[in-house]
Amino acid sequence: MVDVRIILSGLWVAVMLTYLLGDVLRVFAGQFVVGEIQGKPVSQALWVLIAMIMLIPIIMLVLTLLLPFPTIRWVTLVAAAFSVIFNLIGLPYEGAFDNVLIAVSIVFCGLIAWYAWTWSV
Repeated sequence: MVDVRIILSGLWVAVMLTYLLGDVLRVFAGQFVVGEIQGKPVSQALWVLIAMIMLIPIIMLVLTLLLPFPTIRWVTLVAAAFSVIFNLIGLPYEGAFDNVLIAVSIVFCGLIAWYAWTWSV
């Protein structure tokens, strides 16, 4: 059986790549205007906030490998729940592809939560 830490790390990578795929497709679909979100200019503070949110899967990848059990279980559950809630708030998105990708990321976060919840050492 594969170590749960490896499974969780792989799922966090999948979440990150799903988010990035959505960003790339948005650019190619023409739904992206440099320096704006929903037609409004974006401040540096908002860009920092966006960067911090996008860093969550990357940070979780590292923490999953470094934090001791059971601490990582609770950190993982909180991060997965935050990611799901954050994505649900934004629905529906403009492109059908975005909605599909968000649904996929929610499934990945559900798997992350399930593996963390059922994890026993």
